[in-house]
Amino acid sequence: MAQNRQALKSRIRSTQATMKITSAMELMSNSKLQRQRSMMEKNREYSTTLLKTLHHILSESDQVENKYLLKNDSETVLTIVFSSDLGLCGGYNVNMLRYATTFIKKEDPIIVIGSKGRNWLSTRGYNVVNEYIDSDAFDYVEASNMIEKALQQVLSKEIGKIQVVYTYFKNTVTFEPRLEVLFPVEKGQGKLESKQEILFEPNADEILNTLIPMALKSTLYSLWMETKTSEQASRRLAMENATDNAEELKEKLVLQFNQARQAAITQEITEIVAGADSL
Repeated sequence: MAQNRQALKSRIRSTQATMKITSAMELMSNSKLQRQRSMMEKNREYSTTLLKTLHHILSESDQVENKYLLKNDSETVLTIVFSSDLGLCGGYNVNMLRYATTFIKKEDPIIVIGSKGRNWLSTRGYNVVNEYIDSDAFDYVEASNMIEKALQQVLSKEIGKIQVVYTYFKNTVTFEPRLEVLFPVEKGQGKLESKQEILFEPNADEILNTLIPMALKSTLYSLWMETKTSEQASRRLAMENATDNAEELKEKLVLQFNQARQAAITQEITEIVAGADSL
């Protein structure tokens, strides 16, 4: 009985220590989430407006034969996948990677940001073509270089499509994996609400040469920010659930300990009474 109480005491202390860790990680994740979400929302507005501007210009320039708009018969698809470097974020990585594998062909090139996704896809035989890229260190410069290389492959007809697998942030408890096609750029989507005639200076072709890569870079960076915000939200939620579970377990253990102690006290009183009666 004494050994049982000692074991329960040890488990209670262990559970309390775990609660302190998960609670601290929840607070850290919440702080990172608020900061990341603020940055994401500001960038989302810029990226959306830039993309709408591009679609509006494309819709008003049907006769333009820009190099990025020429027909590309290549069936090879380049997929950029965003994942995390750290764990303890619930089903964030697994859900996104399982979603990605429903449409990615193993022979098509894949660029993976984050070690979790890179290791998961590589061990399953997918064609991961990039070196390790730290998901926390990813920035606009990295996104810009990635798009420039991808567009060079498009122009040389090595690939015909660029798509991104990311996690869309809806709110602090809802985030879902999604697929975004960056290239080819489709006309007529998300136009600006304007009936004014557009005048191009120097000409539409030169403007599109700059605007298309700029919009793709901005969109890729924006999708990364969506993903990082979702990662922090998922980690905060996972740590909150872990803390709640630890609290529930501690209450059960304390109840078991009190019951064991009460049983021991009752047994001691019974033994004392029985000894007194025998005298």
